[in-house]
This record gives sequence, C-alpha cells and structure tokens, in this order.
Amino acid sequence: MTKQTWVVHQSFVGLLYEDGAFSRVLGPGKYEFAQPLFGKRVDREVKMVEVRERSLTIKGQEILTRDKVAIRVSLLVYFKVEDAAAAIHNVAAYEERIYEDVQLAARRFLAGRDLDAILSDRNEISDAVRLDVRGTAAGYGVSIIRADVKDLAFPGNLREIMNQVLETERRGEAKLIEARREAEALKIKAEAENIASRTRVEAQKEQIKLTAETERERVRVKLAGEIDEALAVRAHPELLRLRELSALAEMARNGAKFVMGLPVDKGLLLGEEKR
Repeated sequence: MTKQTWVVHQSFVGLLYEDGAFSRVLGPGKYEFAQPLFGKRVDREVKMVEVRERSLTIKGQEILTRDKVAIRVSLLVYFKVEDAAAAIHNVAAYEERIYEDVQLAARRFLAGRDLDAILSDRNEISDAVRLDVRGTAAGYGVSIIRADVKDLAFPGNLREIMNQVLETERRGEAKLIEARREAEALKIKAEAENIASRTRVEAQKEQIKLTAETERERVRVKLAGEIDEALAVRAHPELLRLRELSALAEMARNGAKFVMGLPVDKGLLLGEEKR
C-alpha cells in the first residue's frame, strides 16, 4: 500500500482534489492518503491557498476627471481570502480579478468627479472604491478590507499651478494667523485699558463718597455744637453777655477803638431845662 502525504502550513488552507474533482478543504496540519492495493488508483492533488491578510498595489493609471483633467492614481488594496474554494473556482486568478475590479472602480469614481472635489478629500476615493469592489469580490470569496490612495499625480503644468496655489494658501493662512494675533493683542490691550479706566472711575467715586461723608460729618458736628450752645444760652442768659465781653476784648486786642458811656437823660439831650 502506498501513501501520499501533504502538509498544510498555518495561514494556508488546502483544496483537496480527487480524480480532478474538488473534494474538501484541508485546514493546517499533516495529511496522509493511502492508495488501495487492488482496484482503481485515486489521483489526488492539494492546492494551497493563503488566507491571511495581504496587500495589492494598483499601479498608476491615467484617468480623465469630469472637468477633463488627466490625473494618475495609484491605490493600495488590503484583502483577505475568506472562501478559498470560491477564490479558486469562481475566477481564473483572484488577485488579477481584484486588480481589475479596483482599477475599474477607481476609474468610475474619478470620472464622475471634478478635480477640486478629488483634491478636497482623498479618503472619499478610498471609501468609494472599497464599497464598489466589496460586493463583487465577495462573489469570488475575497474580503476587501480597505483601499488607500497611495499616490495621486498630475501633469507637469498642473503641478506647478497647484504648487503656486498651495504657496498662496500658505501665505494667506500665515497672514490670517498674524491678523488674528494682532487682533487678539488689540483686544487684550483694550480690555486692560477698560479695566484701568473702570478702576480710575471707581477710585474717583470712592474719593467723592469719602469727601461727601467727611463734609456731612463736619457739618453735623458744627450744627450739634451750635445747638448745644443755643440751649446753653437759653438756660443761662448771662453766657450771652460773657460772649459779648469776650468779643469786645478780642476786638480791643486787635486795636479796635470804641466809646463806652453811662446812660444819658433823654430830656437833656433835647434841650429841656430841668426844674
């Protein structure tokens, strides 16, 4: 009895064929198949299919955008074989089929977009291609994990124009940042001046308030003193005479002259002779 032996390594599966017909999928491991001593011999074959995640580069292809600009785009596609039997049996070469499907999907998407829209969001290209190809690839047992834009090239004159645009945008952004910085500095300065002005006004108001309160207190004290003095004079009239004498003494010290005399009979002043 003769034996046939195959080893399926990790990250691969084996497709077992017997007499040319697909029999079953072999997982990682070692397999031995014996041939009968008598009778018909079975012709066996095992095809290895890699099932781990891999990448495929879709080289640059020139595509005309909707606004008639020729661009060249390269994509990097990440895929994984989910159904090895379908990948081998449903298409002639699944990697070549992935290449063609992604290429056509990118062409369909870019041909329906203007250059500005393409440049504004490169991730949109990746998402659109992945969604477009995902359903088709599932039909031959392959899962499209993601599709990224690897390179996006333009004609020489367009590249120069774009560089000039980018340089202009950078200068504009720099001026905008500088203008914002100056505006912020002016705002801070204005706020500081406003705070200082409010502080000065508050200080002036406080000073006026203190002055008014001091004046009110002085008037109150003076008025209270005058009231007390008036009450004292009312209670003791002789105090008024003392104040008069004190005033006359003060006037005399200052050099003032005045005549003081005795009471005169009014009749003598009128020339009447006393009998």
